[in-house]
Amino acid sequence: MFVRKIGIDLGTANTLVYIPQKGIVINEPSVVAVSIEDNRVLAVGNEAKEMIGKTPETIVAYRPLKDGVIADYRVTQAMLSYFINKAGGRFRIFKPEVMVSVPAGITSTERRAVIEATLHAGAKTAYVAKEPILAAIGAGIPINSPAGNMIVDIGGGTSEVAIISLGGIVAWSSVRVAGDKIDKAIADYIKKKYNLVIGERTAEQIKIQIGSAIPNPERGNLKIKGRDLIEGLPKTIEFTNKEVVEAISGELKEIVRVIKSVLQVTPPELAADVIDRGMFLSGGGALLSNVDDLISKATGVPCYVIGDPLLGVVKGTGIILENLEVYKRSIMSKK
Repeated sequence: MFVRKIGIDLGTANTLVYIPQKGIVINEPSVVAVSIEDNRVLAVGNEAKEMIGKTPETIVAYRPLKDGVIADYRVTQAMLSYFINKAGGRFRIFKPEVMVSVPAGITSTERRAVIEATLHAGAKTAYVAKEPILAAIGAGIPINSPAGNMIVDIGGGTSEVAIISLGGIVAWSSVRVAGDKIDKAIADYIKKKYNLVIGERTAEQIKIQIGSAIPNPERGNLKIKGRDLIEGLPKTIEFTNKEVVEAISGELKEIVRVIKSVLQVTPPELAADVIDRGMFLSGGGALLSNVDDLISKATGVPCYVIGDPLLGVVKGTGIILENLEVYKRSIMSKK
């Protein structure tokens, strides 16, 4: 099997890989485990995530991307190399063309770092495209039409809001509040209220299992285990949906504020389109129960979660790779 083209959604929390005609072939956490003594990469993806919070002092497991951009160049390159090799097979004759998603607010230096890391990881050509555009394409929104489309992409590290028309971004803003900050808010709330320390994986489970943006008793309660701060011993408490809503309300307000700020600077003609069509939610954060209702109520604009919000961006990379000519204007650069 010759893999000529690979699309990569390089997220702060998860990396997804798409191959045209095959679909999504990899969906693994953006986590790398490194040996401190000889600076060697020991594990990537699922295997590395299993190590978080459980490593001896000689090994560190962490995410090389912070807020959607490269925080550790060498480790990101090793991670990209792992995903490209896993998708295309180690013994390939051709180097693939690779399309990587990047945040809307990326600087030219950060963009260059992504392109160089992708080329060093084994790509023949590296393209980058902005996440809101990819999410819109993945959701089947006709971005090249002269109409305003609003996309809200709530990822792991950042939430990005963009108005797209004629294949480009007309107005946008982003905030470094997304899935990770929501998890942290839950952990901080429990620590403050119950003197109980929980890990980031437990906080994420609480969000997934009983979390919602507005109170919803049907989500139920959850027994959670952690370490008592005062006695230092393991302890179990029962946590409610109402408490989750209270814990994450500040983070959600911040996301709503950014959405409002983009709507305020949108040209009137495009704003009218957005009111007619509504806004579209993508990214892992869109899976939070009732988040679309909260945003609709706060902005007065209808809000819809796209089908498979987690996969929107990576599907967009695949569609662009299959139709490079059509989306030429939407691709930022190539090397």
